[in-house]
Amino acid sequence: MSIDTPEAGPSDERREMVTESLEAGASAAIGVSVATLWTAPDAPRPSDALAVADVPDPAGWVAGLGDAERRDLVGRTLTQLLLGDRVVIEEVAGGWASVVALGQSRTGSDPRGYAGWIRLAHLVPEAPGPDEPTHIVTALTTALTTALRPDATDPRLEAPLGVRLHAVGPEEDGRIPVRVPGRPDPAWVASADVAALPVAAVGPEAVLDLAGRLEGVPYIWGGLSAHGIDCSGLVHLAHRRFGVVLPRDADDQAAATRPVPVAEERPGDLRFFQRPGKAIHHVGLVTAPGRLLHASMGAGRVQHDEIAGELADTLAGAHRVLD
Repeated sequence: MSIDTPEAGPSDERREMVTESLEAGASAAIGVSVATLWTAPDAPRPSDALAVADVPDPAGWVAGLGDAERRDLVGRTLTQLLLGDRVVIEEVAGGWASVVALGQSRTGSDPRGYAGWIRLAHLVPEAPGPDEPTHIVTALTTALTTALRPDATDPRLEAPLGVRLHAVGPEEDGRIPVRVPGRPDPAWVASADVAALPVAAVGPEAVLDLAGRLEGVPYIWGGLSAHGIDCSGLVHLAHRRFGVVLPRDADDQAAATRPVPVAEERPGDLRFFQRPGKAIHHVGLVTAPGRLLHASMGAGRVQHDEIAGELADTLAGAHRVLD
């Protein structure tokens, strides 16, 4: 059985009306900071209540999981979606929606994107008309505010690294007004926490520097934020910041990138790992000869490691994304 989710209170009446307008075939957007895509509505456990609450608390969820509970997410979580990410709804059932996550391709899933289940409360109808993003969040996380004051916060409005936002006015007092999915009024983001789009071309050093800022972040299977992340999520997110769209999972990332001889690898290249007769199961970023920055399930966090022991035994090769 799926876990019980908090009942909506009077302040949630408008959100109930919004979710009721979502139906199969509709396009929608993520209306919360981080939404988790699950394998099925009954995949979440009682310990996952904060992840599937109407207003999820991804930091609190990750912090409350023990090592065994984190490992048990394999086969339960698929990936995560960030505020404003787009989906197509395939089915609605019991407060859940079967969706296709656009922008996160996956071999063996729907050709449009990653397919899975998400709480209906985490979705809002896609805004009509053109609404191209003008900025991308560069801070690990930033609090959007409901007014031009840093203390006017709302837990629904946290924007993690990689969120794309549409500015609706000029900067004022160090903040920019932006449109937020599901809200009629603009929110405000600190201009120091975003960069203008399109992003200028960068080299692998910039990607590696950004990935290094995530060192110490907890490992979460399917994670895609500074609250918790997995190996391919780290690679996907670090490149997403600079406008480079890679597939979501490690084996697909290998197929989408260019192999290079290990002797010619350089910082920022990718190292892939594979057991005999199996698909590629792990990826990390080269930081120096024989060293890797990766989200390690065994260590439970993003860290630097020497490519030795099991890593050396399962090394499948080096690939390049950016020249």
